[in-house]
Amino acid sequence: MKGFNSLIYLFVGFKIANAFVPIQPERITRSSLMSKNSDRARVEKNLEDLMDNDWRVFRANLVAQENIEVQEADAKKTPYTSESTSNVPDEKQARQEKFGNIFAAIFNNHREDEKKRAESSIFSGDGVGGASRSIVPDSCEDPFVSVAEIPVLLESKVSVDKHRWAHPITHIESGCVLVANEKLGGVFHQTIVLIIDHNEATGSTGIVINRPLSGDLLKVTSENTSNVDLSLKMAFNSASVTYGGPVMGEEYSVLHGYGEVEGSKKVAPGVFVGGSEELMNEVRKRNLDPKDALFVKGHAAWVPNQLSREISKGVWYVASCSTDFMLRYAGAPILEDDNKDNLWADVLTCMGDQYANLAARHVGKGDRRAMP
Repeated sequence: MKGFNSLIYLFVGFKIANAFVPIQPERITRSSLMSKNSDRARVEKNLEDLMDNDWRVFRANLVAQENIEVQEADAKKTPYTSESTSNVPDEKQARQEKFGNIFAAIFNNHREDEKKRAESSIFSGDGVGGASRSIVPDSCEDPFVSVAEIPVLLESKVSVDKHRWAHPITHIESGCVLVANEKLGGVFHQTIVLIIDHNEATGSTGIVINRPLSGDLLKVTSENTSNVDLSLKMAFNSASVTYGGPVMGEEYSVLHGYGEVEGSKKVAPGVFVGGSEELMNEVRKRNLDPKDALFVKGHAAWVPNQLSREISKGVWYVASCSTDFMLRYAGAPILEDDNKDNLWADVLTCMGDQYANLAARHVGKGDRRAMP
């Protein structure tokens, strides 16, 4: 049975290897229609930043707003006695009341508008083709919005720090992170794993992003067996390297925020993996600092349903977090409030509540430690 498990593990390792672009340059002739210009990729990324086009930040604002509203609702409740067993905040009920009030106001406005419309001429435009301002609140100008979408359009009362934010989520998605349970030992002790691919039918892949190795790319690859081409070693000789996981340790991928260049994959807004050949060209043209790329040695892999089982048993906390957290060792800025040597504690702290308490109680050795 042990041998069978090893075969499965090896099979999965080779199967998911396609999720990472080979580090050796591929010199394949492509038409101009097939290739993606690196300059264009960089411009697209910069425009995305200027437009704040990160749906994860939008979701983080909604989560933060919901938490504040739950706290405000709790503060207005009548204090319970110590013998009461009903002192646990009913977050679901609070959300239902919030949306119920929204919908009640919408439909009340709709009935009032129906009375006015009956007294007016059809040529006023009301009611023609379903046009009715009563379908949406006054703060929304989109006549095509559905009732179910109205809460999403409401202005958020809070705004998270785009550099430092993280919150738990209830599902696995590409671009989310796995935060190791404080009790987890071995090579994943206090690690942050960025999920690159997740599919219930084929399995999941990820990379550890908070285990920087001693030395730069040139030093690490010279001391270990690797698939890194000599030209890449020279171009990225000052780039950092992280231990990415126990699967296929001789294989290297590259994590960066430069843009969705040819050969790369967009993992999350502003976060990309792969595209080493194009990045090498950008380094040679001095458009990219080698220190803004993180080379990842190996990766982590799970067979179908394995990761879900581990999460259900509490091995991992699933979270969404800021781009700067994910690129901590790939050139992201480090500010005064950051715990620059402990990304695990930083993410937990931003997740708040019991997670922040865990970070305070289990400080640990930090990110830099001896790894295999």
